[in-house]
Amino acid sequence: MTQTAITLSTDAKAAIAEALNQTVAETAVTTMLAQNFHWNVTGMAFGPLHDLFQKMYEDHFVAQDDLAERIKAIDAHAEGTLSGMIKRSKVSEFEGTASAEEMIKMMLEAQETLAATLAGCGELAASHGDTLTEDLCIARGQTHEKFAWFLRSHLA
Repeated sequence: MTQTAITLSTDAKAAIAEALNQTVAETAVTTMLAQNFHWNVTGMAFGPLHDLFQKMYEDHFVAQDDLAERIKAIDAHAEGTLSGMIKRSKVSEFEGTASAEEMIKMMLEAQETLAATLAGCGELAASHGDTLTEDLCIARGQTHEKFAWFLRSHLA
């Protein structure tokens, strides 16, 4: 049976909020990763990679808000600290210098991780009848898979 935010059980809200907070954390860390690479990419592919990394961090910044607002819509707490997000995230920060190819590989891994996390969150939401969260997760997962495809194309 399809549920809305108001009709979800307390247990469903808690489980979905936990999964959504995971997606927010990974999105936040990936946002900063993309911005870091946008600032620091060099080499023959500077132009297209600089632009691609910017498209990613701009998209991801908006996505963080969409995901966090869904958490609030189901009457739960959205994790709001960077330290908490870094601790929770399966995507790691990057410190130092990297070649353009290394940046692409790290960002590709982050995009694939995010897509998988969103797919899992969507499945969890669906199991509780929360089609609105499921739909948000599907749309976001598709975006991350598209970015992953763009990145893989640079490595071909």
